[in-house]
Amino acid sequence: MNAKEWLDTHADALRRVKLIASDLDGTLLQYGARNLHPETCGLISKLMDKGLLFFAASGRQYTNLQRLFWPIHERIGYLCENGAVSFWQGEMLSHEVMEAQLARELISTGMARENTEVLVSGVMVGYVQPQKPAFADYMRQVVGCDIEVVPDLLQVAEPSIKISFHEPGGIKDEGFWQAAFGDRCTVVSGGPVWLDTMPAHVNKGFGLTRILERLGIAPDECLALGDNDNDLEMLRLVGVPATVTGGKPLVRETCAFETDTVEALLEQIGGMI
Repeated sequence: MNAKEWLDTHADALRRVKLIASDLDGTLLQYGARNLHPETCGLISKLMDKGLLFFAASGRQYTNLQRLFWPIHERIGYLCENGAVSFWQGEMLSHEVMEAQLARELISTGMARENTEVLVSGVMVGYVQPQKPAFADYMRQVVGCDIEVVPDLLQVAEPSIKISFHEPGGIKDEGFWQAAFGDRCTVVSGGPVWLDTMPAHVNKGFGLTRILERLGIAPDECLALGDNDNDLEMLRLVGVPATVTGGKPLVRETCAFETDTVEALLEQIGGMI
C-alpha cells in the first residue's frame, strides 16, 4: 500500500505518533547518495516545531550523522552503530560494548581474510588497520567517518561497540560469519559491501527501545522507516513501520506501507498534523 492510501485510512494511528526514526543508507539516502536532499532538514524541523521528535537510526557513527544533519544536528536524536549507542540533545542515552575476547576473535578472523577490511567502532571514532592504504581515505572522504589508523587493531584500548567488515566487491559469504559467530553476537548486513557485528542483544530495535524508555514514549507512538535487514527489529517494534520503494522483500512484508521518498512522507505527515 502506498503512503497516501494508508495515511488517509489510519489518521488515528498517525495522530498517536510522537517520534519518527529513519534509517539513512537506502532510505533517506537513496541510490548511493552521500548527502541529504536540500529540503530534508527543513521538513524535519517543521515536524519538530509541531511537537514530533526525530531520530536518525543508522549503522553509522555519531559524528558522521551529526555532520549529515548539521543544520539541525542539535535538535534531533541519534540511534547510532545499529543500536549500540544513542544520543539525545548531546546526552548519551545508551551504550553497549562487545565482550573483549569475542572482539579479538572477530578482528583476527577479518584481518586474516583476503580483500576484507575491518572497522572497529568506538563511540566517537572508528579504528582501522588497512590492508590497502586507500581504505582509510575511502572511510574519511567517501563515507565521512572520523577514522584513526592504528598499527594493531588488537591493541585498541577503547571497547568495541561494533565491528564491521568491508569487501569492495560485495559481501559474498554472510553465512560464514553467521555460522562462526551468530550464536555469540548479532550478525547483519549493513549494505551491499558491509557486514556488521554487535553484542548479541544489540540491534536497532533494542536501541530504539532504550530510547523510548528514557523519553517515556510507547512503541505504538512511533513511526520508523527502513529498507534493509538491519532495520527489521526496529520496524517490528513500532506502531507505524514504513519502507521506501526498493526495500528488501522481508522489509516490505513487515511494513504497513511504502513511500517513494522519506521527504514525500514527511511532507504528507506535516500536512495532516
